[in-house]
This record gives sequence, structure tokens and C-alpha cells, in this order.
Amino acid sequence: MSNDIIIKDTDLISTVAQTDLSDLIKPLVNEMHLFDTYVAGTTHIDDETVFDDIQAGDKLTLVREDNKFDEKAIVIQNRDGRKLGYVPEKDNLVFSRLMDAGKLLIAKVSTHEVKGSFHRIKIGIYLIEY
Repeated sequence: MSNDIIIKDTDLISTVAQTDLSDLIKPLVNEMHLFDTYVAGTTHIDDETVFDDIQAGDKLTLVREDNKFDEKAIVIQNRDGRKLGYVPEKDNLVFSRLMDAGKLLIAKVSTHEVKGSFHRIKIGIYLIEY
């Protein structure tokens, strides 16, 4: 029996090099549902075209905002980074603390109803873990 190291040509390196890193990480991602709420402040959005493509199942980005009215403010953005509204102030204490601690949170659209000029967008908030 030999102690020689044998290198097999499995072409693994070229496979990894040709694959998007996010494709490699996806199997390791765990989305943990934390809470159901809605998008607050939709009536204050000037450009209502931001709501045109919102559908159930869409993933939304949550971003902390420096806000003089609410120090725990979390902006909800569509996939293009356009503001849809906020996590309601009554719901954002725990989520802002998680985000400030470096945790990644996202939202997913449950339903989107339009009543006149009012957009009621129900969302689930998820913790993303790797």
C-alpha cells in the first residue's frame, strides 16, 4: 500500500468555476417563516406603478432606514429596489433588532388586493439562514 496522493480528474473545479455561486449555496439556504403582516404606507407612494407587477409569491427586500419618525423603520422594496412601503411600526421592533444584529430577513407576498387607489399587500417575513 502506497502513501502517494492520487489526484483524479473529476472536472470539479471547472464545474464550480462555470456555476453561479448562488446556485451552489441554494441547497444550503433555509427560509424560516417568522410572522405575517402587511405593507404599511402604500397610500404615501407617489409612483403607483411600483405596485403593477406585485403578485403572490414575489420575494421582497427588507432594508433598515434612518427615519426621524421611527428609529426601527424597515423599508420594503420590490425586486428592482423600488419602495413599496414599510413593515408596520407596531410589528418592527423584533425584526429591526434581528437586522441590526446582521440577520438577513426577506418578505414574500401572500396577497395583493387593490381597492380604489389603496393597495393592501399581505406579506410573510422570513429569516434566511445559511
